[in-house]
Amino acid sequence: MRVVIAEDLFLLRDGLVRMLEAHGFEIVAAVDSGPGLARALAESKPDVAVVDVRLPPSFTDEGLQCALAARRETPGLPVLVLSQHVEQLYARELLADGSGGIGYLLKDRVFDADQFVDAVRRVAAGGTAMDPQVISQLLTRRSRDEPLGQLTPREREVMELVAQGRSNAAIATRLLVTERAVAKHTSNIFAKLALPPSDDDNRRVLAVLAYLDRG
Repeated sequence: MRVVIAEDLFLLRDGLVRMLEAHGFEIVAAVDSGPGLARALAESKPDVAVVDVRLPPSFTDEGLQCALAARRETPGLPVLVLSQHVEQLYARELLADGSGGIGYLLKDRVFDADQFVDAVRRVAAGGTAMDPQVISQLLTRRSRDEPLGQLTPREREVMELVAQGRSNAAIATRLLVTERAVAKHTSNIFAKLALPPSDDDNRRVLAVLAYLDRG
């Protein structure tokens, strides 16, 4: 799997390169600026890009804007964004096109290599990997939404885990319930939120994220 990495801090960039190479990824470019990222994405056509939001020269949202431009040129280009903080505007921009292959993780909440590698693989496969704090803030923004108020506490738990990109099996393990129970909860959630039901994990995640992002 071919990866482009964009991170301006040398030690973190080098650490990402070494970790992903140790798990069988091919690093086709590791850059430290927005212009460097734009060139790498255009020339390398990677399977996934791992991108810091803030890159030189502006140190604002250079990395994100390069990634969004690349997704416009190559629809569905998988992008995993790394950020120091939850920034809802950036998360919403990333979700705006309604397609998969997206991730938004907080740097200081990635606790081990396996967790991070799983997120990269999931995004590269067209899925999603959203930090729980991002989902929590999107939920908070819509906390007064009447359909959300109809969800039980357990259904809200399940919804948050669905939005993070978790499968029914992973949710069942996390909540110590059966997959059948999770399936029942997700069916209830989709009915209450008037979302189209789907057995496809990625379509289900995108539907929930689109619901949280609108309004």
